Amino acid sequence: MIIDYNPKYAQDFKALNIEWLETFFYVEDYDNEVLSNPDKYILDKGGKIFFSLHNNKVAGTVALMKVTDTVFELTKMAVNTNLRGLKIGQKLMTHCLNEAKVMGLEKVILYSNTKLENAIYIYRKFGFKEVPLEEGVAYERANIKMEYIIN
Repeated sequence: MIIDYNPKYAQDFKALNIEWLETFFYVEDYDNEVLSNPDKYILDKGGKIFFSLHNNKVAGTVALMKVTDTVFELTKMAVNTNLRGLKIGQKLMTHCLNEAKVMGLEKVILYSNTKLENAIYIYRKFGFKEVPLEEGVAYERANIKMEYIIN
């Protein structure tokens, strides 16, 4: 089951993301700022945060963060390592893209790293296409930018 943001799960939002960041990279200052203040950086600006629940516990999370009125960034996607293989990430992705359509967005972008091969595979499977990575991206680890054009 996928639900909208609930403040009681704020620590899960942060903890799940810190876990994968520390596993593959490190927690950048920007990550810590956004994860510690989701209201300020995501929700208050019109963004959305979703949680996937499994047996009434948070199994995964993802956010749509406003870039412009018609472009949002898919960010802070994380799944509990003990629950991988249940397609939780794919369900969260489907939910986000459906929400983006309902919101009337033109496109959804994301920043990632090619080291995350499984994630890149899933993004491509969902129709994200690689586009040039601009200078000055907020994430030091980002070496790929992808976008999903909404029809």
